[in-house]
Amino acid sequence: MGRNEQESVGRRPLKAGSASGVTNLAGSGRRPRLETERICLYRPEHAGDWTYCHHPHLGRFKGRWYAMWSNAPAHEDDAGQRVMIAASDDFRTWSPPRPLVDSMPGKHAPAVLTAAGFHEHGETLVAYFGKYEYEPDQLENGSRKPGDRGHTGTGLYAMVTSDGVEWRGPIDLRLPLVPNHGPQRTTSGRLILSGNVLFPFTDDPAGLSGWRLAGICPETADETVRDDSEAIHIWKKSAGWPVLLCEGSFYQTKDGVLHMLLRSNTERLWVTRSEDDGESWSAPKPTDFTDNASKFHFGRLPDGRYYYVGCPDPEPRWIRNPLVLSLSGDGAVFDRHYVLGDDRYAIRYPGMCKGGDYGYPHTRFEDGYLHVIYSAGKESIYVLRTAVDHKEG
Repeated sequence: MGRNEQESVGRRPLKAGSASGVTNLAGSGRRPRLETERICLYRPEHAGDWTYCHHPHLGRFKGRWYAMWSNAPAHEDDAGQRVMIAASDDFRTWSPPRPLVDSMPGKHAPAVLTAAGFHEHGETLVAYFGKYEYEPDQLENGSRKPGDRGHTGTGLYAMVTSDGVEWRGPIDLRLPLVPNHGPQRTTSGRLILSGNVLFPFTDDPAGLSGWRLAGICPETADETVRDDSEAIHIWKKSAGWPVLLCEGSFYQTKDGVLHMLLRSNTERLWVTRSEDDGESWSAPKPTDFTDNASKFHFGRLPDGRYYYVGCPDPEPRWIRNPLVLSLSGDGAVFDRHYVLGDDRYAIRYPGMCKGGDYGYPHTRFEDGYLHVIYSAGKESIYVLRTAVDHKEG
């Protein structure tokens, strides 16, 4: 999709910004293990099962819980990857997973679909998914080749329901990205999607129209701009960044500033900030918040504290263990840490790019509990919850 097909903002010169000031004081103090309740939503039991699962998200709608994730026959982001969904009334007993969006045909092979989160508004629940396909020279026997090249037709789509059973769509949102998390509200009510370098926003409370592009993409971006797992390498080179920036998650502090933390595939997260409700973003800078080269999720508790859920230990690299909850009173210093899980996961079936014990967590706080969904080995999907309302402030 060309940039001339929708309004674009955030292409003004990036502000220099100040020192990042965000830290998790890794390695300091105790990290007690929290008592958690954990449930497996999906685990392949046979070699013929679809054995790749990743990109999980949680939603809550009309008193029910919903979980969605990406699901492929064997390999990460392979042709034919689909989006699965399951539901629960009590977070303990879940419906059998089923395709929310089954494999979709492309020009040369089935498309790649990626779960991208939920948004609840009034009487509707929206489920988002990204879509692209591979150029023919990146396919072999109908499957993707090693590497992550040749993406085409990148876009974001939505499915909508009023009862959680019957869904309509897909609706083309005319956004050239596969986001990291679903829409998140700012204090003004604006919705922002956390992508890699694009952070689109809309003032439509339904999250289905009026999306405008913003983010940290360089001024040199042309009309073919897109944001997916291949494009991040293009943006790194174009911007001259020393690291590969991707997979953002943001929170808003009391002064109204938005803080978008970014994975850098190094031992530290980076950050970019917005002081105008997401219309422009500062030049990204490194932080003192440690990371295991993985996706993470930030949020805010009802008592005003900020939280992070992710894998902050840089080593052993790529192991994505332990899964940690970190709390902050000011949104800058995250100095209270709790272990949510540190069990190892043994991968049952081989697949391209599989691994990691606690992959790509997404969170939701409800009724005094922090609820978390994550992938294990990029193969199984788990949810857990822990009471946090009594934690020391």
